[in-house]
Amino acid sequence: MVRDGYYYGLAALAVALLLGWLTVPALAAIPLLLGAFFLWFFRDPERRIPADRGGIVSPADGKVTEVSSVQRGGESCTCISIFLNVFNVHVNRSPIAGLITDVTYKRGKFGNAMGATSAEENEQNIVTVHGDVGTVVFKQIAGLLARRIVFTKKVGDSVACGERIGLIKFGSRADVILPPAAEVKVKVGDHVAGGSSLLAVMESRSVPTPEHDTAEAR
Repeated sequence: MVRDGYYYGLAALAVALLLGWLTVPALAAIPLLLGAFFLWFFRDPERRIPADRGGIVSPADGKVTEVSSVQRGGESCTCISIFLNVFNVHVNRSPIAGLITDVTYKRGKFGNAMGATSAEENEQNIVTVHGDVGTVVFKQIAGLLARRIVFTKKVGDSVACGERIGLIKFGSRADVILPPAAEVKVKVGDHVAGGSSLLAVMESRSVPTPEHDTAEAR
């Protein structure tokens, strides 16, 4: 379980005890149920990471809502959008193994994460990971309920494929921008699991670390 779950759960338990002591005991049921929900929401199950060569895994649990073409570095890349509802696991994982070359936090709105403009207008954290398969850009995007984005790594850190790297609280969206040569393995409507579902595959190769490769993806 994510540590935050204990904080929210204990706070709800404290409220339940106070209500049960100071008022009608039956009222304690509401914060107790809320506390149970928090403990469940912040669950962090283990995942089996695919061993596919050149595999790019989903950074989040949720439903694929869009597979579109975007421009990055003068090349046409594929962007896969994943919507996380309040019932999904909200722990985020690295889509590939590699080096984190850029992390940019962009303040913005807290609109509907399924909206067409949310990828540009909503508050978000943009992470660039460079690995053997190329460069993958991953966006943690806030939604109507998600008011806090957590990212536990920093520029210069090495990450493994499927490694835990953060969390988006209470409903949100994750976008993944793939290298041009990536072969997409999912379609709109598919449900994916963070760290264990393959989004795309491409041949592993030696790619020099770019100095400036993220501006067009923001």
